[in-house]
Amino acid sequence: MGAMNGVNMLRVLGVLTAAALMSNVGLRESSPPAVRATPPAAAAIDVAALLAAARGAPPLICGLAAQSIGNGNWGWRSDVPASPLGAAARPVDGDRRQIEDLPDADVTRLLDALSSDDACVREMSVRLVGHQDESRVAAPLISKLSSNDASLRAVAALGLGLVEPQRAVDPLITTLRDGTVEVRANSAWALGRIENGRALAPLTGMFRDASPLVREAAVAAVGRFESTSAVSALLRVLQEDQVASVRRVAAWALGHLESRESARALASVLGKDGDPRVREMTAWALGQIEQREGAPALQRALREDADDGVRETAAWALAQLEDRTALDALAASLGDKSSRVRGTAAWAIGQLSDDDTRGKAPAALTRLLKDDSEDVRRKAAWALGNVADASAVPAIRDAMRAEQNADVRKALVRALTKSGGRSEAVFTELLSSSDPKVREAAVRGLAGQNAFNPWPWPWPRPRPFP
Repeated sequence: MGAMNGVNMLRVLGVLTAAALMSNVGLRESSPPAVRATPPAAAAIDVAALLAAARGAPPLICGLAAQSIGNGNWGWRSDVPASPLGAAARPVDGDRRQIEDLPDADVTRLLDALSSDDACVREMSVRLVGHQDESRVAAPLISKLSSNDASLRAVAALGLGLVEPQRAVDPLITTLRDGTVEVRANSAWALGRIENGRALAPLTGMFRDASPLVREAAVAAVGRFESTSAVSALLRVLQEDQVASVRRVAAWALGHLESRESARALASVLGKDGDPRVREMTAWALGQIEQREGAPALQRALREDADDGVRETAAWALAQLEDRTALDALAASLGDKSSRVRGTAAWAIGQLSDDDTRGKAPAALTRLLKDDSEDVRRKAAWALGNVADASAVPAIRDAMRAEQNADVRKALVRALTKSGGRSEAVFTELLSSSDPKVREAAVRGLAGQNAFNPWPWPWPRPRPFP
């Protein structure tokens, strides 16, 4: 690709901006689907101008534009094995614009552009085709699976995965035998999105493909099916595959399927796999399955694993398992060098609080009210509220006086009211606060209402899709 001069760069940016494709690209962690904002209104797009501007665009610019189009991929992330732009097209989490139904002439133009020699043109075209009704684009995409051009076959499989037409199942099963890695990988990915049971056996057969990219796509696709018939094959991948990224996806698939019979094997992998990404996902899977058989391995990982992500996910998983024998290990982790581990361990202690442990806060939990991390302090305050230890009231009141973060102060008010600090003097002090959130929390506490935000619910790392 030749270098672009300043005028051409401005032209690309101008057209993409006018198409409203870049205005809402998120650069933050995705919030849960339930609390996402209403998608923006459909964007009017000049397809001819967009494709003309896309030709020769640098991958970074084109990737940002492709990200903002999105196509509702699993886990709010792009998991396409082989897009025209490669890694540059993987979206960050964030809002996606709705795309209007395009005129027939524009749909034809986009379908023709799938065979372009320019990666950005192909990328933008397939993303926009993916927003169109299957009745308009499925047949042309299926026909392109028979092209002599391998890159066109790959992008056609990608498009079918975005559109998800059931009539594409058999043609995509056929292309699982394609001689090109990208075609096989995208075909497996597309079949996983379509989720037709006829594809389950052919996809499982791809677990021994020579390409790690294909194996990863096939394992992920099988993990999307609501069937446990492939559990034994997934366990073989988890235990035997030589590529860490493939083993990681196998762990995800077993967790997504909530395969209870795989708990022992997952626990074994957690204790010995050499790649921290695999161990982290294995801990997540054990938390998803909620089988107590995995608790000892999770406690060992929490105490001993060298990787922060593995230890944090183990803490989260132990709370998911409701394993109260883990309270000592979690209390020890309140002094972990990683703020992520300290915060999630504090949350887990609060989550595991019951009649037997209530009123018995670990001393380290109270000390976390002075932690350098606001997130840790908030989770510690929330946990102290659940444990409801009256002896922690003086420390909570001291933390209230020093705390500058409004959300942490709000959590401290909750902790104070639930731990016995409900005296008239305390509430008079809180109700005279200059912070309206503190006053609101005090009123709610006085009324016996404790179900106010923020609730420190830690989304497990890793995300539920690799």
